[in-house]
Amino acid sequence: MFNPHRLIIARKRRGLTSKELAELVGLSPITITRLEKSGNPEPSTIDALSKVLGFSNEFFFGNDVDMLTRNSASFRSLTAMTAKERESALAAGSLAYLTSDWVTSRFNLPNVDLIDFSREREPEYAAQTLRQHWGLGEQPISNVIKLLESKGIRIFSLSEDTKNVDAFSCWRNGIPYIFLNTFKTAEHSRFDALHELGHLVLHKHGEAKGREIEREANQFASFFLMPSADLISHIQFVSSLDQLIKAKRRWGVSVAALTYRLHKTELISDWQYRAFCIQINKKFGTSEPNGLDREKSVVWEKVFRELWNEGITKKDIAEELAIPIEEIESLVFGLVGSFKSINEIIKNKEQFKLRLV
Repeated sequence: MFNPHRLIIARKRRGLTSKELAELVGLSPITITRLEKSGNPEPSTIDALSKVLGFSNEFFFGNDVDMLTRNSASFRSLTAMTAKERESALAAGSLAYLTSDWVTSRFNLPNVDLIDFSREREPEYAAQTLRQHWGLGEQPISNVIKLLESKGIRIFSLSEDTKNVDAFSCWRNGIPYIFLNTFKTAEHSRFDALHELGHLVLHKHGEAKGREIEREANQFASFFLMPSADLISHIQFVSSLDQLIKAKRRWGVSVAALTYRLHKTELISDWQYRAFCIQINKKFGTSEPNGLDREKSVVWEKVFRELWNEGITKKDIAEELAIPIEEIESLVFGLVGSFKSINEIIKNKEQFKLRLV
């Protein structure tokens, strides 16, 4: 049977309205609306939809797919995002669900190990408690993506051709998901990932919305990346911006994030904070001085290595799921670089206990 929900996902993924799709296919908007409700299109119509949307005919006859909504996902930023950008990113999330389910059916992934702080919603307490729960102490985090994956969070990338979509997160069937826009700087992505972790543990039940929860998630990420005790023990006095540019690498944050945290900790004055912000904007704009290398996924790298050893490629996965291979690649783009040596991968096997089912 033709699945109307899959047509909606494909249309939104391509950033099209019903009217725009109708014009491209040569149908009336009313016809598209009918097909997205309970339609049973002619084979020629399916061929036309497939050609325009870039999804195979088989995709439209698959089982139902969980569809993300604006209410079910916590976006990093909504101010500059258009409705089309948001819907396209959410549609990518539905394709990620299909991919995740396929992988989960074949691999034992790390179990979820998070704490629900939605009743307290105190960012600093949540950050400190979760650090203690994970045995991190006050030390800096060398690889945020690796840490979150080891705690059962499924991380996917967004290859959206826009900087308006930062990141978003959601819960599905007891599994937490984070989607990152990897076109941002490495420092930005690290902060985004922990901002979304803040949403997952502080706002799990989704009752709160708006600027307040964004502020709480920002505070959580800041406290988690830069614990007060470690910050104070390494920076007692700030004399120049160059000092901050060198120091920021310890915590893997942007110079702006470090400056903000130092100001909130009262290690720099209001006057210094304003002066540093002006210098940062003037000298660097949206770029990042003394930048970090982008973090890579350990789980996705190991999954694809194991699949490769079994003779299964991304193309095979795409064909089985009836998803364009470009969509599979975009979901892990920026998370998987060139494969490490097999010895490096074997070295991590005890931590993740990842194996074929």
